[in-house]
Amino acid sequence: MAGKRGGESTGSRAASAAGKTLGSGNASKAAKSAAGSALAQRGSKDVTSPKAASAAAKTLANPSASKAAKSAAGSALTQRPGKR
Repeated sequence: MAGKRGGESTGSRAASAAGKTLGSGNASKAAKSAAGSALAQRGSKDVTSPKAASAAAKTLANPSASKAAKSAAGSALTQRPGKR
């Protein structure tokens, strides 16, 4: 069934990782985009936009991305709309 995934929001660990990523001078534009998306969804049931999901996927595929950046990216991807 396609549509929004329900009840998921960014957890405290992912939000902390997203904050670290946004504050990092070394994080890529894609990593910061994914982190921003994850933080924007903290405590809400919003879903990740296709553009932010693409940035998150790039961050996860980047071998030089930090653990914090990958955590935030994973959180953003978990909240994208799609099939269950």
